Amino acid sequence: MAAISGTFRTVGRPGLLVVSAAVLLAIVALLVPFGYVLSSLVTTGWSNAVDLIFRPRVGELLLNTVGLVVVTVPLCVALGVGLAWAIERTDLPGAAFWGPLFAAPLAVPAFVNSYAWISTIPSLHGLWSGVLVATLSYFPLVYLPAAATMRRLDPAVEESARALGSSALGVFLRVVLPQLRLAMLGGGLLIGLHLLAEYGAFQMLRFDTFTVAIFEQYQSTYNGSAGSMLANVLVLCCLVLLIAEASGRGRARYYRVGSGAARPPVRIHLRLSTVPVLLGLLGVAVLALGVPLWTIARWLRIGGSAVWDVPAFSAALGQTLGFAVAGAAITTLLAFPVAWVAVRSSSVFARTVEGANYITASLPGIVTALALATVTIHYARPLYQTVVMVVTAYVLMFLPQALVSLRSGLAQVPIGLEEASRSLGKAGVATFVRVTARLMAPSAAAGAALVFVAVTTELTATLLLAPTGTQTLSTAFWSFSYGLDFAGAAPYALIMIVLTLPVTYVLFTQSRKLAAA
Repeated sequence: MAAISGTFRTVGRPGLLVVSAAVLLAIVALLVPFGYVLSSLVTTGWSNAVDLIFRPRVGELLLNTVGLVVVTVPLCVALGVGLAWAIERTDLPGAAFWGPLFAAPLAVPAFVNSYAWISTIPSLHGLWSGVLVATLSYFPLVYLPAAATMRRLDPAVEESARALGSSALGVFLRVVLPQLRLAMLGGGLLIGLHLLAEYGAFQMLRFDTFTVAIFEQYQSTYNGSAGSMLANVLVLCCLVLLIAEASGRGRARYYRVGSGAARPPVRIHLRLSTVPVLLGLLGVAVLALGVPLWTIARWLRIGGSAVWDVPAFSAALGQTLGFAVAGAAITTLLAFPVAWVAVRSSSVFARTVEGANYITASLPGIVTALALATVTIHYARPLYQTVVMVVTAYVLMFLPQALVSLRSGLAQVPIGLEEASRSLGKAGVATFVRVTARLMAPSAAAGAALVFVAVTTELTATLLLAPTGTQTLSTAFWSFSYGLDFAGAAPYALIMIVLTLPVTYVLFTQSRKLAAA
């Protein structure tokens, strides 16, 4: 309690108690999968662990995984920031159309993207194929927070830079880009974690990463020791990402008092560059959305009416919606206190609480699921293969997605506004609702949208933890595609995309309105 009491002076003692309890509960829950991995290290024994870790196979997996992260993350950051700048800061025709269009790839799971590209080019495999699919799947994780940050920037600062003689490029590099640091680092961290934990996409591309190898160990031979040792190496990779992100973030503050200039920014005239920029955006849209949609339509035409099993679709859709809504709501609520600690305190405790979320999320879904299954079988058998455990797995896996968005939004909320509200007699809860929550609403919406989409398309943990007879859209898709029945998988892929596209669009437009308020 004492470690964080100074951080929450604006919320009052009741708020402090609630936040402290939520943070401690999150820490206990997060220790379950991490403790499972560490306990496996102890039970395996030091000598056996060394033999299992220091093998040529592990070196190969490390090279593949690191290479994938090192190449893909910068590409996603460059693409996401470039798209956000073109849409938010230039006179690009149809900006209102391009904005939500580049949020839409979040509705296409990475394993569906692999399914589409493999169907189109069967020879695709290896590192560069993985980079292609991962970049097209994950660049919105940078684009969305970058665009949201640009919408909240005070245009007067950029206008002042132009008045002092800076070119459009100079304004972008000296004024806009530094303000995007949290968005780029947070989005890049999420992409890195996705790359570390993704299984389906890389398995289809025959590209071995740590997660693919871990899943194969558990699935084929149930070699728990070998798989757990690989998971330990994966945790070390996550720690490297966390340290790099924390070092790049620094202690700078990005909030501003007031709403800034009550006008949109002056947009840069593209002139002769309009056509090339439009062609570039169209190319990205075709690769990220056109290829999977065309592939799904092709397989639906090949399969005909035989692939449409309405009762099965309805059951899978209902179960997926239930999981997604519950997972998004609970995860976003639990991310609030963690984000508050991360932003309002620079203590070791705050960094530890925040880092614990990412370490757990870096574990493959199957490791988190096995940890929860092991604990429930031994200590809480009635919870084994229940909805409670499935939703718990989603919270542990996807809390960072809500956390990054909430942290970015809270970083722009001045503490002075909360203190002013308190000085005017408003209680801590009233201050939070009327000041903090209002300013953080766009970030909360973006975080909830990301979690909703992630839960809708989650595969490995659902396969292991879901109650008997439960089938979601993603697990049904995987059962068909893994059996090479691409036509049978196509309807489930289409329904996943149709389900998540409206949610992405609605939350995207809501975020724009709230950011402009």
